[in-house]
Amino acid sequence: MAWGKAMTNRPPIALFVYNRLLHTMSTMEALQKNHGARESILYVYSDGPRSDADAEGVAAVRNYVKKVTGFADVIVVERERNLGLARSLTSGIDAVLGAHESIVVLEDDLVTSPYFLQFMGDALRCYEHEEQVAAIHGYTFPLGIPLPDTFFLRNTGCWGWGTWRRAWALFEPDGRKLLEQLRNSRLSTNFDMHGAYPYTRMLENQVNGRIDSWAVRWHASTFLSNKFTLYPGVSLVKNIGHDGSGMHCGTSKFYDVSLVEKEVMVALLPVREDPRVTGSLEAYLRRGHSGTVRYWFWKLFGNRMRP
Repeated sequence: MAWGKAMTNRPPIALFVYNRLLHTMSTMEALQKNHGARESILYVYSDGPRSDADAEGVAAVRNYVKKVTGFADVIVVERERNLGLARSLTSGIDAVLGAHESIVVLEDDLVTSPYFLQFMGDALRCYEHEEQVAAIHGYTFPLGIPLPDTFFLRNTGCWGWGTWRRAWALFEPDGRKLLEQLRNSRLSTNFDMHGAYPYTRMLENQVNGRIDSWAVRWHASTFLSNKFTLYPGVSLVKNIGHDGSGMHCGTSKFYDVSLVEKEVMVALLPVREDPRVTGSLEAYLRRGHSGTVRYWFWKLFGNRMRP
């Protein structure tokens, strides 16, 4: 396999797709309009169909992505068999970071602002050597309060993000080990954002095989290492998968945002959480806990089990 034939200083993009052609097209068309897309290498990982019922959709997506242009290079990786998103994604990131120092990660239901890639590239360069920073995130929750240009959370997120080889080395694939560390360190309450969100239970469900989540393990890995993620003050990513099209998910507008059509300035900041933002996020998640957050629990970290 030829990795990154084009020479570019921009971080490569890894896009993970399955069988949703219309979602993939929306994601791709927005990405092609990004500033810096033509200077970026795009890796597209297509997981194999789990059943005959999925084969037609997978084939349609593959036919589409093979014809994609508008990037420095497009490399399509077709899985011969179904790995499920967790294994497909983590192994794909491993492969890309084996050839590059940093990466931008997207899935097939994430529509980006034209300034998403610019923000990710600027932030990945700015914090490349800041060991306390594990990731850059493009989606920002609609908290309803004024936010700074950028800020830190001790929460990695997974809706349009980027990281470095040095930080991805922290990823612990064994959820049981992570759960044991949380319990032994008595950090479950903090991990659950003081009861605002049931991350510990999600990790337990992953360990017990009830959900197939890479993201809760990535979050736990960085949390236990006391690392932080940089967020923009406005959202550069919108999730269009809350339409009932995925397995185990219904419909929701709780996480809807308006994409910002302007540049987000990146500056080197002290690496620490803003208590005001963290408190607002905890309150936001509690407000939705009556049902929407339980849905987000599954959608964001758990519903990635292939049907």
